[in-house]
Amino acid sequence: MDTKNNKRPEYRKGIRSMAFLLFFSLFTPVVDGQVLISLLLGDELNSPKIEFGLMGGINRSYFLDVETSEGLNNLNLGFYFHINLKESSFLSTGVLVKSNVGATGMPVYPIGDDDLDDVFKDGTLTTKISYFYVPILFHQRFNNSWYLEGGLQAGLRSKARDYFDKDYYEGELDYKMDVGDQYARLDAGLFAGVGYKFKKELKSMSVGINYYYGLVNVSKVPDVTIKNSYINVFVKIPIGLGESKKETQE
Repeated sequence: MDTKNNKRPEYRKGIRSMAFLLFFSLFTPVVDGQVLISLLLGDELNSPKIEFGLMGGINRSYFLDVETSEGLNNLNLGFYFHINLKESSFLSTGVLVKSNVGATGMPVYPIGDDDLDDVFKDGTLTTKISYFYVPILFHQRFNNSWYLEGGLQAGLRSKARDYFDKDYYEGELDYKMDVGDQYARLDAGLFAGVGYKFKKELKSMSVGINYYYGLVNVSKVPDVTIKNSYINVFVKIPIGLGESKKETQE
């Protein structure tokens, strides 16, 4: 029996399912639906050459060119693919379907309402920008335990909001404003990370840390430069392995 020919349809089926999931995630704003489809397609997406799973973690994001800003903590959730190229070398990609970047600690600006401007004049400004981020990375494993990955990452903005906060007597006042028209739709930059696999199996849970350095000025406001960056601590969990025998790299 020609085992190579038998594997090709399975491999191609996984590629088709992967393409569908990537397209669905970029153009559907409902995160719960995306995660559900990821779980349902898990068996089809995993193959001898493709590892598919969910990825989540926490990042601390920064505005690189805004000196008055401070880091902002965010949660993120998405899915990933590790596509085996040769031996211990992989192409790593996926989509972060829930991913916020931004910064806090900035001085407020005039809102356009005299009463609100008076209330928040000594307050704090926090900006949160939501993106669908897609990394395209070269992923190299060492003894199938530690791995390094690096490459490019592109982002598609879904929304952006400014939050005005101020301590007021024994409570806190806040005001939220949509500022999507002040930010470009696309973001892109450099991406690098390191991870550790808990088992020396081809597909197993891993943890790690990565860093994104934005190269694009995402601000549409004249004379204002804002570039996103973040450091992220993550966990990756493969799903849909079924009862198939797990492979071990030598």
